[in-house]
Amino acid sequence: MAATVAARWWEDAAISVGMVAVQLAGAAYMVVLTPILALGLDPLFLVTFGSLSTGILALPFALNLDRNKWPSELSNRLILELVVLSLGGVTVFQALMLDGMKKTSPAIASAMLNLAPGFIFVVAGCLRFERVDLKCRYTRAKIVGTLLCLGGAITMSILQSPATPQGRRSPDLAAWVVGCLCLLGAVLVLSGTIILQAATLIRFPAPFTLCAMTSLIGALLTGMFQVFTTGRLGPGTLQISTGIILSLVFVGSLVSSVSIMYQTWVLEKKGPVLVSLFSPTQTMGSAIFSALFLGRVVQPASILGMLFLFSGLYAVLWAKKKEGHVLPPADRVVADDIEKPLLLPR
Repeated sequence: MAATVAARWWEDAAISVGMVAVQLAGAAYMVVLTPILALGLDPLFLVTFGSLSTGILALPFALNLDRNKWPSELSNRLILELVVLSLGGVTVFQALMLDGMKKTSPAIASAMLNLAPGFIFVVAGCLRFERVDLKCRYTRAKIVGTLLCLGGAITMSILQSPATPQGRRSPDLAAWVVGCLCLLGAVLVLSGTIILQAATLIRFPAPFTLCAMTSLIGALLTGMFQVFTTGRLGPGTLQISTGIILSLVFVGSLVSSVSIMYQTWVLEKKGPVLVSLFSPTQTMGSAIFSALFLGRVVQPASILGMLFLFSGLYAVLWAKKKEGHVLPPADRVVADDIEKPLLLPR
């Protein structure tokens, strides 16, 4: 029993450290992309070739680790889910996120992502992917923690106003508002696709294959959309060499591939709410990296938002950890099934 508890503790610790690393890597990539997007790089081109590279890099893992989990035939329902996941999670989400980040800042973009846990918690609770019992203090703690995350994201979005490195307000406030709306749309799309991904993995428990297929389909759909809207498939009007752009796309795809595959694995192990709750780490990383490397002004009051975000994250993680130890054995089976809805039957 003690060995099982120790093994579970080490697994939880490794997952937490890995998720923090994934979020910080995402924050660094967003900061690097910001000046490149400002030079004229088309976000649709970045999504197309970034997703294509992600799919290609994920294929060897899918072939070696997931082959025995593949169904004998693809049902129409599974094909529809793959297309919807690709369209929402790859094309629409990334295009809205990159365009919104281009009009605002990496710190605001990552802060908006912290709205996702609230949406996901509500939907996951309704679908029984997450244990919800208002009489239980741990459920109440998860609700309070989720509200703190939401409050922190909203606080940062309001207080981190558009400003230049010298502290002067950006003259294009309309673009800032449009960018925030794009980011909000991206969060709504992300929330829906994470829940759908969790449901799809129940019937198709092959996370690396799912990552590869949705990335490749998403790259095809995004490329078709760019050709339809702009008449060509190209990087846009660039002020730097295409070689630098392709190198950036490849490196970003490598980081993105590892991050997506790792998050999909954690999604299978722990459920959608836990995955989304680590996004505050990206908010902090983006704010710090933007201040260090882009000269972005971080409003002192926005630190309050960060405190809300991390307080909420800690509250939810604490509650989820305690749930697994204090529930009666009969209820614990149900709670484990809800907290880990994507495990294969043992």
